[in-house]
Amino acid sequence: MFSLPFKLLSEIFFTFHYQLFPADKCKSKRGRGLKKQVFEPYMTVEDVSHVNLRKENNPLFCFQYDKWDIFLEGVEARNRALNGDIVVVELLPQEQWKVITYDHLSQNSKSLKYERQWSSERTVAVSHKAKISHCNIAFHVMKAGKPQEGSSTPQTNEKTLQKTAKVVYIVEKKHSRAVTGSLKFFPDKPFALFSPVDHRVPRINVPLSDCPEDFNIRPEVYANTLFICRITDWTADNAFAQGRLAKTLGQAGEIEPETEGILTEHSVDFSDFTPEVLECLPQPRPWCIPPEELEKRKDLRRDCIFTIDPATARDLDDALSCKLLPDGNFEVGVHIADVSYFVKENTALDEAASQRATSVYLVQQVVPMLPRLLCEELCSLNPDFDRLTFSVIWKLTPEGKILSEWFGRSVIRSCAKLSYDHAQSMIEAPEKLFSPNELQLDNPEHPIDEIHEAVLRLHSIAQNLRRQRISTGTLKLDQVKLSFNINKESMMPNSCSVYEYKDSNRLVEEFMLLANIATAHHIHRKFPDLALLRRHPPPKTKMMEELKEMCSQLGIDIDLSSPGALQESLNNLTGKDEYSAARKAVLTHLCSRPMQMALYFCSGVLKNEQLFKHYALNIPLYTHFTSPIRRYADIIVHRLLASSLSMCLKNGPKAMEKQALHCNNKKMLAKRVWELSSELFFGLLVRESGPLDSAAMVMRVLDQSFDVLVIKYGVQKRVYCKATKSLQSFRYHQVGKKSELTLVWLPENQDGPPFEQVISIFSLVEVQLTSEGSPLKYTALLKRPGSQDLKYQHLNISWPCLRSKTCDFLV
Repeated sequence: MFSLPFKLLSEIFFTFHYQLFPADKCKSKRGRGLKKQVFEPYMTVEDVSHVNLRKENNPLFCFQYDKWDIFLEGVEARNRALNGDIVVVELLPQEQWKVITYDHLSQNSKSLKYERQWSSERTVAVSHKAKISHCNIAFHVMKAGKPQEGSSTPQTNEKTLQKTAKVVYIVEKKHSRAVTGSLKFFPDKPFALFSPVDHRVPRINVPLSDCPEDFNIRPEVYANTLFICRITDWTADNAFAQGRLAKTLGQAGEIEPETEGILTEHSVDFSDFTPEVLECLPQPRPWCIPPEELEKRKDLRRDCIFTIDPATARDLDDALSCKLLPDGNFEVGVHIADVSYFVKENTALDEAASQRATSVYLVQQVVPMLPRLLCEELCSLNPDFDRLTFSVIWKLTPEGKILSEWFGRSVIRSCAKLSYDHAQSMIEAPEKLFSPNELQLDNPEHPIDEIHEAVLRLHSIAQNLRRQRISTGTLKLDQVKLSFNINKESMMPNSCSVYEYKDSNRLVEEFMLLANIATAHHIHRKFPDLALLRRHPPPKTKMMEELKEMCSQLGIDIDLSSPGALQESLNNLTGKDEYSAARKAVLTHLCSRPMQMALYFCSGVLKNEQLFKHYALNIPLYTHFTSPIRRYADIIVHRLLASSLSMCLKNGPKAMEKQALHCNNKKMLAKRVWELSSELFFGLLVRESGPLDSAAMVMRVLDQSFDVLVIKYGVQKRVYCKATKSLQSFRYHQVGKKSELTLVWLPENQDGPPFEQVISIFSLVEVQLTSEGSPLKYTALLKRPGSQDLKYQHLNISWPCLRSKTCDFLV
């Protein structure tokens, strides 16, 4: 595909969530065997290149994405663009915009009515650069724009204009065009039909010659086989794409085939490193640090330095030290593996690391960014080995005030590999004398008491640093993370639990933040036009306004004026009862929707320094410095840091920004891979151990379903009213932004009356997770309310008390 100029590609991309109707409505009813036009032809690259996507007083311009939502209705409007693609869209004339009507409706009606808005005046169609981003599978329409002036519709019959558009050009095909799925045989066709697991992707015609040899004779043998197919073409006259089979993965529902499918779909390179890459690794082996290199570095090998990581971690890229000074202050060091020493610029190793951009973590494995010799041995800060590092060393007061700061290359020798649990035990038992066996240490060079004392000092300083950060107004929206107990022989999940974040985690986090902030200021001061920084844009204004309105109608007094105010609201609103963690998770989920992703960028490309800010941390400058073994962006920052210490610098802002965009994309894909891996293993757990019962808290209410947080397992799932047994009927009702479903249950005995249950956000319900017929699919079924639910109803109606920020929840 013809590439647009880099200046055009490096614009801030505008994100839209395209919405999908249910699968049977998604497929085009045209184009089946008929060569009629299904999709509109794309604009030419010349036409797109002449569009000024930023100039708002032109007929062709770009809206600011936090004020507008554009609805792409159906497969024709998406015009062959797939999830993640960067596209140009054209607004449809105003008479084709939607009017969304909210009303009281019954079970057999939709809660969102659509009407055409006819007008004698036509608006000028505009082009709009957008990024097709992750969407909700279920039917949901986002609102945009404002009602017409002078309209005075009641809250229960609210009408809102919804702008609609169509894709007219694909700027960049971010989607890999590789998908997993199954094959279906048609006796009278020269091709097989490939059905992707992801139903946002079209069905694909595949040549029979690509299929297994006996597929046309025994197609039933392959009914449960997973394949990888790559889309090669999708013409405007066909509702289906064309593709070629790339690989047979294996049986659907098994860990390895499913995992390989996830990695392939998300463009994760999990192949072995090439001989050219491996030739870049240090020789001979075992490798030792050259004496001339030791002379260039600050020698910290005699200092008490140790790592704190998850118990299973093998890529140890950060270590800590804390030394009491005679004046009562502390010398605190953060020591980061010097990966840039081994990964030289413009080598095959550097190219491979640059392309991978990040290590990708799954439940049962890691796809490393670097060869294992580096990430698990030569760069990993393993105890009792000399290791090359970049160090940031501060002189700090006990309160955490920085008195001095030093950056430099160093060499360390870690004396202990502590797990988070080890460090937590030390924090919780400050007077205890730990033995080497308790901490799984083998003759550490420094006494255990010295290590214990250093951990306690770091913990005390970290608490003060955290208090200072909170006082300046920071925001942390912790997402629920599942932790799996895996059988080492079968690799199947035995159980799972919600990961608990402890003081030992916070200790490490504070000093990593401190090092990243310090490094950001250092490299920006030295290279104001070339620093690789990380910014977090503020949340989308319109969505925040809608969140504020919805919370108000729910009786929740939440302050969204600043990140610190929002954090204080979250802390004060969650209460201290047994469901406080679930309540905070639901609130966090609601507050996360308007938030934008943090992004890498080059300071020389983004000229307005107001845009450099990190919203959540509420700081002017931030970067990533502390994880170079698993993030390529950190290697770039290390090179900048090295250049600031009188070493040469080769790349310019253009190349830096290009790499920043690549790192952003790969980081987003890696995050999605982790989520899908967790879903895979949880699906296995439900299949092997289910059905599973749990209390659940409602997170969102739709017209025929509602989303819940399953409290025991920390997963989110949709509950469909029509799939609920013993349910007589249900009604959907919305006032403003507050939605409710009234469920009418059949009486338990013939003489009894029906029982009504009201479902709204924060309602507590009981659900049962059961495995479906297809592999790894599971359903959340609503259980009939019992006497236990009286407590849930009482808990739910206590929300209005929260208008007082200091008021705890009443049970």
